[in-house]
Amino acid sequence: MKKQVINIKQGHRADVGEYKIYRVLPDHEVRAVGPFVFLDYVPPVFHAADEPRKFVNGSGAHPHRGIATLTYVLNGEADHFDSNGHHAKVYSGGAQWMKAGTGIIHDEAMNPDPNTNDGLTHGFQFWVNLPAKNKAEQPDYRPVQAAEMPKIALADNAGWLKVVAGEYLQQTSPIPAYSEQFIYHIQLEAGKSFSLNALEGREYALFLPVSGAVINDVAYREQQLLVFDTAAGEIDIQNVTDSLLTAIVFGGAPYTEPIVAQGPFVMNTQKEIATAYNDFYEGKYGHIKYEQQAQ
Repeated sequence: MKKQVINIKQGHRADVGEYKIYRVLPDHEVRAVGPFVFLDYVPPVFHAADEPRKFVNGSGAHPHRGIATLTYVLNGEADHFDSNGHHAKVYSGGAQWMKAGTGIIHDEAMNPDPNTNDGLTHGFQFWVNLPAKNKAEQPDYRPVQAAEMPKIALADNAGWLKVVAGEYLQQTSPIPAYSEQFIYHIQLEAGKSFSLNALEGREYALFLPVSGAVINDVAYREQQLLVFDTAAGEIDIQNVTDSLLTAIVFGGAPYTEPIVAQGPFVMNTQKEIATAYNDFYEGKYGHIKYEQQAQ
């Protein structure tokens, strides 16, 4: 039996500085899918060879608390600094994972990948809502390069499935998890199809970043987010185009604790939100030491 689509969403523009961004989650109807309470999509942008690189210099620094951020880079180089002393770069196909925990300040920049020379930047940022007990833990960070993520070849030379987060067919992503979660990057060859078996009681969503597809026998456009029911069933993806198809499937177990979100903080009560702001203004999240961490 094929799963039912219960919501269809289109991201809205929510640009940040120089970056063109579409906010896919949340909205007034869909607050979360599994533990994911936020999704920004950065569409593909081509950068000329003589375009100046973006440097992390403090102008984009901002705090988080109560969540883990997961920046998945389809194309480009993501440069990360945070107030816990971390600095790293990940490249096309890799991800930056940062647990904000009790509070952290981070700063990021995206540039074309010097290893591919394709001039592109393209990617996503997810916010993973932490269980209450993990919101009280110290911040952490992990860069994950593309080669560290499991990539599973699909039958009939249809393409591949990359396990960005969670697991699939006993292949597990190195991205830490505090509740059941998954992000699958599926690439299908022209004219091919793939059927994903969805488990009972889990929340699933599918996003089509750059081209439309036929999902469970219905045609959908690019940049549409499909939210499915929680019954067990199949998610059938058909590539009816003459080029590669990218689909992002994500979700997990429902988040059962209260969700109170305000600005860059996601907590369980309004009092915890107030504390998060007070601690930030009192400097308890620390400071980024750019020159020292860049060495």
